[in-house]
Amino acid sequence: MNSQLDHRLRYLQIAFNYDLRLALQVVPTLPRHPRILIEAGTPFIKREGVRGISTLRGMWPGHIVADIKIADGAVGEVAMVSAAGANSVTVLGNSPTETLDLVVAYCSELKMVSMIDMLGVADPLNVLRPMRHRPDVIVLHKGRDEEGTRGKVIQYRHVKRIRSKYDASISAAGGVGLAEARSAIFNGANIVVVNLVRPGDPWEGISTQADIAGIARQFLDTIE
Repeated sequence: MNSQLDHRLRYLQIAFNYDLRLALQVVPTLPRHPRILIEAGTPFIKREGVRGISTLRGMWPGHIVADIKIADGAVGEVAMVSAAGANSVTVLGNSPTETLDLVVAYCSELKMVSMIDMLGVADPLNVLRPMRHRPDVIVLHKGRDEEGTRGKVIQYRHVKRIRSKYDASISAAGGVGLAEARSAIFNGANIVVVNLVRPGDPWEGISTQADIAGIARQFLDTIE
């Protein structure tokens, strides 16, 4: 599968943030759809290491996102997840501009997709303007710890401002259910990131006890 993403298409990114056991149960049941991206989430990678990414690659022939949120040491970390089989990698927007540029440039060299995660960034354009290289994906992210804060929303107001200057995909992440997925697409995003959530955890997403494959198809229909 071509690792590059088409800005004209809409994608569902399913995030695995627990352990490998859950991924081993769920991934084989998912439809092999070209618009489904599998994310090795940050907690997943902290638990399972790059071996977890390699295991996902063995199960999933399509696009895999390594959400390692690079903050420094760009080239080494991109190389590490690339060797494990990832097609995309995330870097924090609050990282030094040098780190951001190194991630984007090295991803381009490896034919990977660079994703800048704007978690905690007030104005993404302030991050993007000083950069010498243009990222493939800009992630507008409401963090897990922000989901319970009244009035905190994914900042879709930045979509038109970004698109007026950059030919990039826009990803919406954080508390995304079916209603939020519709809102994300309406507001111009073309990637929606949906977490798998265990019962009792306070986050929005797809319950691990639900028909995950069936709900994934509902998301694909919703964002079509």
